[in-house]
Amino acid sequence: MKTTVRLWRRPVLAQRRAFSSSARRLDNYAFIGLGQMGYQMARNLQAKLPPSDIIRVFDINKAAADKLVQEMASQQAGGASAQVAQSAADAARDADTLITCLPEPKHVKSTYDAILSVYGSVQKEDMGTQFKSRLFIDCSTIDPTSSREVANAVSTALPNGVGNFVDAPMSGGVVGATAGTLTFMLGAPESLLGRIEPILLRMGKRVLHCGPQGAGLSAKLANNYLLAIENIATAEAMNLGVKWGLDPKVLASVINVSTGKCWPSEINNPVPGVVETAPASRDYAGGFGIGLMRKDLKLAILAAKEAGAELPLADKASEVYEAAESEERCKGRDFSVVYRWLGGKE
Repeated sequence: MKTTVRLWRRPVLAQRRAFSSSARRLDNYAFIGLGQMGYQMARNLQAKLPPSDIIRVFDINKAAADKLVQEMASQQAGGASAQVAQSAADAARDADTLITCLPEPKHVKSTYDAILSVYGSVQKEDMGTQFKSRLFIDCSTIDPTSSREVANAVSTALPNGVGNFVDAPMSGGVVGATAGTLTFMLGAPESLLGRIEPILLRMGKRVLHCGPQGAGLSAKLANNYLLAIENIATAEAMNLGVKWGLDPKVLASVINVSTGKCWPSEINNPVPGVVETAPASRDYAGGFGIGLMRKDLKLAILAAKEAGAELPLADKASEVYEAAESEERCKGRDFSVVYRWLGGKE
């Protein structure tokens, strides 16, 4: 079955002006998960919401939530009113739109268990009258099966279309989250696109609709699987060329105008000094952590097994990332540090 990928771009200024000038009601937002990505995403969302709206933030690290709200309050440009919630359930209680950005499937499941407990005492037949439609946007990178389990839990707790759970994992890293240039891969019904798109575009620059709920995660994991393999291959090729006596900048320039060109060779080159803005040029600090790549690779392997898809390179790639991360000189650094693990010249 062919999947259509639809690219949504930011509306033009004239459209935004017409929309914002029309009458609108107050909207309540909640943002749960203020890690390196979530912190910046919540900051951008709040700054681009009108002052009449409210956003409540929560993280198990309360200091991060307090710091973020203080930063939001100090913005001269305004934005939505910001508050610190005391729990995930507290954040969700009055939210029309709730966004989660959490590390692993277990965190997503436990968080939504807490969120959905808010609605447990309401009779199913009263849902439509007591609650406005709730939209739950999960930006975490987890496996599609776990995401569908949460989606089913939401539809059970909030039936009759009152609750809608969608997956919207993103690409762009901390730099993209900070700059508001993320790309979101959305798994959602087409009927919700008009509601979801403006929210995501406050935190990024494009939304790719990949299909129904779960499809966004499938696309993200397929992409990151490819990236994991390309990164190892680029590190190996650069190390090979340097050991043959080639200047790494010359080798990279050849690769990047030839058939080996890829994101790890052109933008995130693993050899220090080849790309000055790459993590390799600052002792592999920042960027996409090797632990996160190992996690995403594990999720891709799990999803592939469930789908019956063969990944012959996956197990070896997993071994490489696990071995590299286990070394103190590589742990916690950008995933391009595989080059260092290989013994590459720095």
